[in-house]
This record gives sequence, structure tokens and C-alpha cells, in this order.
Amino acid sequence: MIAELNRLIDVVETHLSDEIDVARVANASGTTEYHLRRMFSSLTGMPLSEYVRRRRMTVAAADVIDGAPLLEIAVRYGYGSTEAFGRAFQAVHGVTPAQVRRDGGPLRSQPHLRLRLTVEGNTSMDTRLIDRPAFRLIGYAARVPLIHHGRNPHIEAHIASLDPGAHDRLKELSNTVPAGLLQVSDGVDPDYREGSELTYLHGVAVDAATTPPDGLDAIDVLEGTWVVFRSSGPYPDALQTTYAAAASEWFPSNPWLLRPGPSIVAVVERADDFQTATTELWMPVERSSVTP
Repeated sequence: MIAELNRLIDVVETHLSDEIDVARVANASGTTEYHLRRMFSSLTGMPLSEYVRRRRMTVAAADVIDGAPLLEIAVRYGYGSTEAFGRAFQAVHGVTPAQVRRDGGPLRSQPHLRLRLTVEGNTSMDTRLIDRPAFRLIGYAARVPLIHHGRNPHIEAHIASLDPGAHDRLKELSNTVPAGLLQVSDGVDPDYREGSELTYLHGVAVDAATTPPDGLDAIDVLEGTWVVFRSSGPYPDALQTTYAAAASEWFPSNPWLLRPGPSIVAVVERADDFQTATTELWMPVERSSVTP
């Protein structure tokens, strides 16, 4: 996976002034655009689109200082007007092209990335793979922003707004694995941009034949393979560490790719104050054609 990501980074570097066909790069590498984007954002801490923009504006800064016409520079880097280019330039550097021409800076540089994988091998991951027929997730859904670290107050507010008896009613409906109350994230941005919206569903899993009762939202889940990561510790820190370790350790070392679909968190055990918990993170996967 690291080799495929570095190949993508090299393609970005040679196509800074034109459109980058991520799907084509993924196909040539024997992977998928969805997996490539998710792994890139997980390992670098930024969406691929943001890295491309930063690299373009880093290189464009030299053209601005050299005095080339701004419209010519804008078109060269894929912008249809000097205004659009100016907004992108200022978003990266914090100053306008005119200020840079006048003062020479300040400029913020985005280095050309090169990813390397260091495996210590001193932490084992409690992981299993499971094939599941199609099933359905039912519960109470809301649109919330993606937050990478710490608790998500939007999700907490959504759960707090539910009727006191809603949790017990949901538990009674659960009839398949993953069992119990679930935290479901669906429609996540492939670049995993912080602040981007996703659908969060507080609910349970039922078999595909179950019809959702009135008033409940439903997500239909296709047949396929899932990887399940089990973790224990401070909540949600241990769970978020598991997300990161899956990207940096498990996926690069195993012949599996993320496929589109919801990610599911099942709380197996929890303290009364929910400060610590044992959780299972379910992620939809498919076999890779490339040996790690």
C-alpha cells in the first residue's frame, strides 16, 4: 500500500498543472480510488485534494514572484479566473499574490511527500475477518460533521435527544451481528476531510428480511467481508487509535482493501460513566490483487 501511495504522490507531482485521474492511478496499482483516498488521508493527516492544492500553490508561488501574468498562472494550475486562483493562494499562504509580489512573502511551503512504513511489531491487533450476508441497519439517523479526535458533540447531542425508551426498543429489534446498540457512520467523504458531513445512525443490525418499524431510518448493507478490530481502553481515545492503527499497520500488511459501505462500532462493554470501553470496529473490505 505504501508503494501505491508513493506512486500516487509522484503522479500528483508530474500533473500539478492538469487534472489528476486518481481512479486510473488506482486501477494501474491494482487497488481502488476509494481505498487509495482513505489510506492517503489516514496516513498523511490531510485529504488528497488538500495536498494537491498545497503543492500547486507552493509551486505557483515561484511563478507569482517571477512576475508572470496572474491569469496565465491561474489557468496553468487549473483555475478559471484570477479571483479563484487568488482565493486558493491566500487559503494556503495566508497572503494574496499581490502582497507576495510586493513583499516577497510570507510563504508556506508544502514539501513533496514521501511515505515510509516502520513496523515495530510490538503491538498485536485483535482482529478477525467475517463474511456476512446482506443485512440492514435500523435506528435514528442524523447528519453530523466528521471530527477526527475526541468526542463528537453533534453525535452526543443527537443521542441525548432520543426518547428515554428508544435504546431499549432498539435492543429488542436487534436480531443479527454485530449485536447490541451500534454507532454507524455512513456516506463518509472518501478523502476523510475533517468537518465534512456524514450520516450517523444510532441503531442496531437486523437481517435483510426485517422491515424497519415506522419512525426509524434504515441503511441496507450489501453482502461481503468485514474486518473487525477489537480494542479496550479510554473512550473514545482507544477507538480512534484503532482507526489510525488500521490504516498505518493492518492495511499495509494485509491483502485487503476498504470498500464503500458503513463503518460500525459495537460497544461490547463500558464503564458506567463511559470513560472506558471495549469496542469492536467493523469495516467493509475486499481482497486486494496486490501482495503487500
